Order: sequence, then C-alpha cells, then structure tokens
Amino acid sequence: MARLAINEAIGDAGRVADESILLVDDDAALRQLISDFLREHGFIVREADGGAAMRKALDEASVDLVILDVMLPVEDGLSCLRSLQGPAAPAVIMLSALASDIDRIIGLEIGADDYVAKPCNPRELLARVRSVLRRRGDRDLPAPAAAVLKFAGWQLDERAWVVRDPSGHRTELSSGEIRLLAALVNARGAVLTRDQLIDAIHGVEGLSFDRAIDIHVSRLRRKLTERGGGDLIRTVRGAGYSLAVSVQRG
Repeated sequence: MARLAINEAIGDAGRVADESILLVDDDAALRQLISDFLREHGFIVREADGGAAMRKALDEASVDLVILDVMLPVEDGLSCLRSLQGPAAPAVIMLSALASDIDRIIGLEIGADDYVAKPCNPRELLARVRSVLRRRGDRDLPAPAAAVLKFAGWQLDERAWVVRDPSGHRTELSSGEIRLLAALVNARGAVLTRDQLIDAIHGVEGLSFDRAIDIHVSRLRRKLTERGGGDLIRTVRGAGYSLAVSVQRG
C-alpha cells in the first residue's frame, strides 16, 4: 500500500531544492521509492541501510536532514537518534510503523524534529520534510542587530541561537527546546496555548497532540532547573504556558 502510494505520487514535481537528505531504512525497495520521490522534488538524497552505514555516510558528507526508520536491525533507530545530537547535528524525522502517541513522544523526547507513521502518504512526508527544513533554515537566517533577550539573568541570543545561564555558561538545548524557550520569551509573559507552542516548534504541519508539548516543556524545565532556572516557566492550568519573569532586549 505505501509503495503503491509513493509510485502514484512520483511525477508531481514541486519546487527545486538543494537540501541534502540521508534516508536510513533497511527495506531497500521502499528506500528506493522514497528516495526517487524526494529526488523528483529536487532534493539531494543519499541512502543507508542501518546505523553503521548512516554514520559512515555522515562521516563522508554532512546532510541537512536524516529520515530515520525506527525498526532497524542490529541497532534500532532510537539508538541511532541518540547519536545525532549537538548544535551541528542534522534535523531528524523518525519514520516508523509504531504509530501510538507514546512512541511519538519517546522519539521527540530523545530529540527528533518530527515523527511520521508508516504507511505514510508521500505528500505528507514531503510536507514534513519541507516544514522541518524550513524551520532549520529560519534558525540560520540573520537576526536583527539587537538580538539578545535577557530575563532573570539569563540570555537568549537569537542571532547565534545560544542560551546562557546567569553565570554566563552556555546551556545545551536542542533546536526544539530553544524554539520553545524563544517563543515564551518573545511572548513577554503572555500565555501561549499548546497549539501556539506546537506551531513554534513543529510548524503548521507538525504534530498536533497536547502531550507532546507537555513533554517538551518538562524536558526544557529540567535542563533550566539544572542551572537554577526551575521557576522561569509558569504553567497556566487549562490555558498553556508563559514566562514567569520580565524580559529586556539587549
């Protein structure tokens, strides 16, 4: 069914892109079909059949996005995902037949940018790819000159996309966590609903269940608490979340 849908969709070429994608899946036939579909839409696509091949491919050349199957032999996709961390790491879309909310939440908790369930509509996968790459591209765009936001001694540099604690030390956050914190900081105390925060992290084509945002907030709070910022984010029961301190632009 999934292969047939991909075959039917090939030929509807979209915008020309120059972003590079690494597709990691042990199903060679399905991998080829997805790769062909993405190439038809202008993407540069490389393939790998497992974790070892993925690391070899990334050692040879960097990519903008990894589409990573969860059910891989030898080393599962979640284990592979754990190795794709850090400021220079590519964006990651998990691809899996495990479609429950808890499976998606685990992927997001580890650090995935998005999660697509198999069998997937190829047009949906294409939309998710474009959305994730657009968010990654927006992160790299130049920011205005006055790009440092200060709150309770903390600093968020929107140009460098760096968060520093009151002692000046860099706080290691994922791109999703920084986007979440940036949305709250820029709201300057206004309450943001879960839907608004979903849009801030995942874009309009992103995941649309409330529990995912609660997991993101919990993970962000934990990292902030480790640096003394446990009271920065306020939960507004039945409404959403807000920043609990004032903000100044430096």
